[in-house]
Amino acid sequence: MEALEQLEQTLHTLMQRYADLQRENAFLREANETQRLEMMRTHSELIALKEKNRHLTEANALLGSPDERIEARRRLAALVAKVDKAIEQLKQ
Repeated sequence: MEALEQLEQTLHTLMQRYADLQRENAFLREANETQRLEMMRTHSELIALKEKNRHLTEANALLGSPDERIEARRRLAALVAKVDKAIEQLKQ
């Protein structure tokens, strides 16, 4: 009889452990899915940032040296001023 009670107790303990492990497994699966989604989002963001960096690097290469950039900005500002003046004249 004592052996049967011990067996029942062992079985009960094993069933409790099994239930605990099932809960832990479900929690870990959910955490894993959350991490997977976060990794996918971060990966997409990384790809977008790499693309933006490539575009900026190419644009920066087109601008040339700092002196050339300053001159290009001056010319662009002058061109914008001329366009603004022409638009103002057309309005009158």
